[in-house]
Amino acid sequence: MADRELDVRNEIPMRRHELIFENYHGLGAGEAFVLVNDHDPKPLYYQFDAEYPGKFTWDYIEEGPEVWKVRISKPA
Repeated sequence: MADRELDVRNEIPMRRHELIFENYHGLGAGEAFVLVNDHDPKPLYYQFDAEYPGKFTWDYIEEGPEVWKVRISKPA
């Protein structure tokens, strides 16, 4: 089964992190989603690392220059 995509490119910037964390909180152990963004979401990675150390994985699938895709998961 493919991971669902969360495309935030058309969302206003202040809403993006809220949507991303809502999706993260909705994951079960071992589940993931693919974040689609219009820039490198590196600041988001640092926020995840500060708030959920060791409780997520972060894997780049595509790294620009126009589209970034990152698979974010909760480890089993």
